[in-house]
Amino acid sequence: MRTATHPSAESLKEAGIAFESLDALYGSCRNYETFVTKAVREVRARAKGKTLCYCTDGAVSEDRVAGLLAREKEKEVFPGVPKSAAAAAAAGVCGRFSAIPAAEAGDAPLVRPLVVYDLADRALASDVKLALAEWFGDEAPALFVRGGRVLPIPLYEADRQEAYDTTCALVLPDEPLLEKKKFTLYDFLTVMRRLRAPDGCPWDRAQTHGSIRINCLEEAYELVDAIDADDPEKMCEEAGDVLMQAAFHTLMEEERGHFTMHDVITGLCRKLIDRHSHVFGTDAAAGADGALSVWDKNKMAEKHQATFTDAVQDVPAGFPALLRAQKIAKRTAKGGWRLSPEEAKERLRHAMDALFAQGEDGAGADALGAFLYAAAEYAYTAGGDGEQALLDYAKSRQKVYAAFEALVLRDKKDVNALSEAERDAYMAEAERAARA
Repeated sequence: MRTATHPSAESLKEAGIAFESLDALYGSCRNYETFVTKAVREVRARAKGKTLCYCTDGAVSEDRVAGLLAREKEKEVFPGVPKSAAAAAAAGVCGRFSAIPAAEAGDAPLVRPLVVYDLADRALASDVKLALAEWFGDEAPALFVRGGRVLPIPLYEADRQEAYDTTCALVLPDEPLLEKKKFTLYDFLTVMRRLRAPDGCPWDRAQTHGSIRINCLEEAYELVDAIDADDPEKMCEEAGDVLMQAAFHTLMEEERGHFTMHDVITGLCRKLIDRHSHVFGTDAAAGADGALSVWDKNKMAEKHQATFTDAVQDVPAGFPALLRAQKIAKRTAKGGWRLSPEEAKERLRHAMDALFAQGEDGAGADALGAFLYAAAEYAYTAGGDGEQALLDYAKSRQKVYAAFEALVLRDKKDVNALSEAERDAYMAEAERAARA
């Protein structure tokens, strides 16, 4: 038997049938996975040359050891009554529910109504409580089932009961949406669909891809600001806003019958697996640069890009100009248009000379564009990030100007009425103040 501590073992004792259990093996293993491996090995060893019956305290489908043994060629399976079904019935949960053994509660996505069975001891109950609290919150209503008796408890009391044994289970009924303290991706999509429903929010229902297109950029920039500020709370909020934009556009296409969130997630997982063939396949990659090379190779194959020109043309037109220029420089470099940092610097110098040679009355647009592109090309070649560098410098100029105006106002002067000497003096002082 898997265990002799369950009441089902009494039936064998009453019938006078001798048996052995795996209880001692269970107690000697570091974790559940080790127990499963050793238990399968033990049962197979005992079964050599003889007929052996391995008994579980529930259904075969609920026992990992039995499930692995059921794959043997010469075997006969007697399904049995699921412990999870008995616990669900005792707790009044009927129809649909999910079930998982207590030892695996931290390893899988969880959905209510939920039955966690084999809650055999307090330490395991504590692990289960922590795993479930991440999904449903500490105060989620739960039902503690032991020997067929049911006790309503909040989740945080799952490891505070008087006794535990192999009959124990924890049942979490589903909750109405508006009473939940924590939500899942499924709940999030339910909320979004409700907003888009005929009796939902008039504003949300009126939106189109075009009307909220700019929101994607705004929310992405706000997330970047939170990242730059190293603000975890703000990052969490802004990441949610970016996710909402992705879901909004996905649900619009779901309504049109084009694709669903399942399609989006499937495509994303497929892309990550295919492009990381050095992790999930047979390619090799030495360090981050090697991994990036594998990614780029797989990306070109995935997008059916037969030439490097295809990749260059694929740079999104909606990128900010400097970021787009740097992306083009990066992809042309991978296609043979490779410059050393010194060559890129020389091109930048020539572009700057050409720009200044225009004179005050020159059109300057082409020369200015050539200079800015050369700057982006030099940034990439030198291993920098032109977009981030310009953002950082622009922020520093904001700080310097704020210090400049504060100094002028301190002296009760008008910033637009300063002499050139006064302006330069204030600017120099502001530079020092901003660096302090």
